[in-house]
Amino acid sequence: MRLVFAGTPEVAVPALDALLASQHEVVAVVTRPDAPAGRGRKLVASPVAQRAEEAGIEVLKPARPSEPEFMARLAELAPDCCPVVAYGALIRPGALEIPVHGWVNLHFSLLPAWRGAAPVQHAVMAGDEVTGASTFLIEQGLDSGPVFGVLTELVKPTDTSGELLTRLSHAGAELLVRTMDAIETGQARPEPQPLDGVSLAPKITVEDARIEWTHPALRVDRVVRGCAPAPGAWTWFRGERLKVTGPVRLLPDETGLAPGELAVAKNSVRVGTGSHAVELGEVRPQGKKAMAAADWARGVRIESGERFEVGEGSGAGERSGGGEG
Repeated sequence: MRLVFAGTPEVAVPALDALLASQHEVVAVVTRPDAPAGRGRKLVASPVAQRAEEAGIEVLKPARPSEPEFMARLAELAPDCCPVVAYGALIRPGALEIPVHGWVNLHFSLLPAWRGAAPVQHAVMAGDEVTGASTFLIEQGLDSGPVFGVLTELVKPTDTSGELLTRLSHAGAELLVRTMDAIETGQARPEPQPLDGVSLAPKITVEDARIEWTHPALRVDRVVRGCAPAPGAWTWFRGERLKVTGPVRLLPDETGLAPGELAVAKNSVRVGTGSHAVELGEVRPQGKKAMAAADWARGVRIESGERFEVGEGSGAGERSGGGEG
């Protein structure tokens, strides 16, 4: 089939590579416009755009996929199907109708669970033991179209959302190719999603990533892993935001620390929670690089009884806007 692939971030590149290596022909790529990045804030092409340019494929970067110029070019390309992975923009009805077999999305959840922008992060933060990926036909509803195929993936107890998403991106790439194959041969039989079991996965906000030390240790662990690498779990310490970028280790036998209370040893930093203590792995102070928690603690010279701020009275409410990026 003639394909126009739509995708933007690094997680979409394995699917593009798999389609390039398949029997199908990728005639063009649709991606988000170049965006500022780095300290110089220079405009940088998306990972998908960079990979497409390396492969010598035409790259389309509409500000909105409803633009007349883009719609006209898509019609000229006459794709049989448009596979999509993390494109990042809403496809309007006019564009949906151009490819013969529609737009087929690779979504990183077992639909109808975790519809939305951040399914993997929500799966980790919710403590799901099994997740997966689905290919489905895009329609106007939010990730609600009929499903072509699924795969399952175990969520390891130590998985960050980044690690889990990497595995799913590679396994899902093969699922997407198999879906294209089935559509081409007429063997694809998309099944409507069940009405029950629907859950939503909106984008994780900075406030969602804030660690509540009054919550049980298991919940703290899930927030840290679910928000790694982005947006990064965080807490308040001495009036500044401290990101907890590395995993925490659960210490179920240590219950003597109050929520947020810090205990520092030579090579460890322990924090109390609503159940038992956790040991910090890696942290990132505001405006600095990530470092081992023990190195951070030595640098700031934590005093006995000091703690991370907890509760609504910590000032987080008025300071939660924005972030370090």
